[in-house]
Amino acid sequence: MKQAVLSLSGGMDSSTLLLHLLNNDYEVTALNFDYGQKHRVELERAQQLVDYLRDSSYTVKYQVIKLEGLSTLLNSALVTGGEEVPEGHYAEDNMKATVVPNRNKIFASITQAVALSIAETKNTECVIALGIHAGDHAIYPDCRQEFRDADYEAFKQGNWDADKVKYYTPYLDGDKFNILEDGEFCCEKLGLDFDEVYKRTNTSYKPTAEGLSDYKSASSVERIEAFIEIGRKDPVEYVDGWEVAKKHVEELLASHA
Repeated sequence: MKQAVLSLSGGMDSSTLLLHLLNNDYEVTALNFDYGQKHRVELERAQQLVDYLRDSSYTVKYQVIKLEGLSTLLNSALVTGGEEVPEGHYAEDNMKATVVPNRNKIFASITQAVALSIAETKNTECVIALGIHAGDHAIYPDCRQEFRDADYEAFKQGNWDADKVKYYTPYLDGDKFNILEDGEFCCEKLGLDFDEVYKRTNTSYKPTAEGLSDYKSASSVERIEAFIEIGRKDPVEYVDGWEVAKKHVEELLASHA
C-alpha cells in the first residue's frame, strides 16, 4: 500500500489533505505538533477527526509530538506568552506577527525522519504530504517552494536512502476554495458527511476558551471567505454566530476590493 506521512495540524487544509490521501489509497501516518500554540483547540479537533474517520472504517495512525518548553523561547503572536494575535486580512503587513520562527523547518525535520523510517522499514517510497497553498506563500516564507527545495536537498545530503522520500503538495498552486472543493469531492467518494468532517477542524488563531472560532483574525477571514465562495455554511461555531461572521468578512473583502 502507498505510504504517506502527513503534518496534520487540525486545520482545514491538512484535514482536507488527509481525506485526499485516504481517497487515493494511502496508508497515512499523521503527526501533530504541540509547540505551545495559543490555538490549542486544533489539537483536540485533529483527534476528533481521526476518531470520526476510524468510526467510519478509515484507519489513520495519529501521534502528537510534544515540543515542551519551546514556546517560551519563540517570538511569535501565535505562541503562549506572545503578543496579541493581529486582526485583518493576510494582505496586511501586520500579519507577519503570526509567523513562528523556523516552525516548518522544525516540523519538516521530524516528518522527514518518520517518513524515511517508514520507507526503510517497508522497503517502499513514502511521501510527505503538506496542505500548504498559494495563500500561504506571501506571508510565510517557509511555505514557499524555494524553501521546500532547499530543505529537501539538505535532507538528501544528510541521510542515506533519502531518495525514497518525496514531497506531495497537491494544493501548492491553489487556494482555500480549491481545498474545500476537493474536500467536497473526497467526502462524497469516501461516504463521509462534509459538515461532520469540517466541524472537527479549527482555523481560528483566536478561539475562545470554549473553542468558539473568532472571525477577525486573518486565518478565520480566509476560511470564511472560502466557505462563502463555495456557497456553504461553515459548520464550526463562531463567536456571535455564522451570519455575523459571514457579514463581517464580506464587508472586509469589499473594503479591500
